[in-house]
Amino acid sequence: MRRVVRGFWGPRAESAEALAVRWKQTLDRLAGLLPAAGPGTAGPWTWQQAHEVGAATVLSADEASLLTALRAEQAADGWSDRTGYGLSLSIENEAGWEVEVRGSAGGASEFVLQSVILGISVPEGAQLPAAELLALVAEEWAPDFGDVTDDDVLDALEDEADFIIGEPSVGWCGYLSPARAALVPDDLTAARKELPDGGVLFDIAAPSTDTDTVVETYVRLREAGALEPLPTPMDRSML
Repeated sequence: MRRVVRGFWGPRAESAEALAVRWKQTLDRLAGLLPAAGPGTAGPWTWQQAHEVGAATVLSADEASLLTALRAEQAADGWSDRTGYGLSLSIENEAGWEVEVRGSAGGASEFVLQSVILGISVPEGAQLPAAELLALVAEEWAPDFGDVTDDDVLDALEDEADFIIGEPSVGWCGYLSPARAALVPDDLTAARKELPDGGVLFDIAAPSTDTDTVVETYVRLREAGALEPLPTPMDRSML
């Protein structure tokens, strides 16, 4: 089973130092939520960092190492403050867990969304704390919208609701920033939890092969304007 936890937002320039803090807190909380996915040793996890050119290298999840990795991205040929800083990390173990964390943040592009994406494959019988993982992304990265999704959900949204990849959506869970959450119909039946930033986390349906509830919720939120794409060229990080 593979699930994807995502958060997206518009232009928001940030320094490498600020992003290193976000990355460290993200990886620390991820290790706390998914202890079975780690190496089984004390201390920060050691991740594999993928690069556009060359072999992967090891990266410890401490702030100093993360800052060094971000500064190396900044120093690379072709770096631009428009696109910001990208990291691609992964870890797997013999128990069958595989976790990928990809982020592109700190940029000011008017046309390309910033994002953090967790891709998690779990062994048979393991449970994934989907809502807690989406709350992690929402609280650490302050996205405009986010979701917990998989291929079944994305296929259903495309086939049954004319969803276009790249536009705001929801999945088994969804997150909406404060302005989007204010547009949610009062009678929406999905369980909701307000987060400290004023955004709202929605627990829409238990992951299964039945995606009808997700599609119906997506359509209602879209009709209410809560899933309206950011206007382009983008001039802000949230609706």
